[in-house]
Amino acid sequence: MYKKILVAVDDSELGEQVFQTALDLAQHYQARMMLIHVLSPTNESYPDPIFTTPLASGVYVGLHEEVMRAYAEQWENFEQKGLDMLRNLTQIATEKGVPTEFTQALGDAGRAICDLAKDWESDLIVLGRRGLKGLSEFFLGSVSNYVLHNAPCSVLTVQRRRD
Repeated sequence: MYKKILVAVDDSELGEQVFQTALDLAQHYQARMMLIHVLSPTNESYPDPIFTTPLASGVYVGLHEEVMRAYAEQWENFEQKGLDMLRNLTQIATEKGVPTEFTQALGDAGRAICDLAKDWESDLIVLGRRGLKGLSEFFLGSVSNYVLHNAPCSVLTVQRRRD
């Protein structure tokens, strides 16, 4: 039934649940998996943007460069953390006999997931749902809502477990 499962993951507890759900399905249907992690400003660990303007006198140019270097280092660490997570999950899936690839994208998570689902010809997308409501959903958006309404295939949303 499902041969290609696209799995949207992040480094949260919900991301682990999403991965495990998708892995179970992939094993059951002998499907391939594609993991995607999207670097987006809505990620909790996204580096804070640094807005600096060069001072006319040029007195603080060295400080400006230092701030930019620090931001570049934060960004590199953020990007590397996502790649490390993807490599680790790919290894786990491969060891369980599930052929798995991964990609990391930058931008709007909903669009990136739907675009990859179309390009990779996914049969199923598995992603998490944080359960945002009201103003939080309005201002932060809802990746799962966007994907449900724009995906080119079936979508399974995994709800965060309530203890």
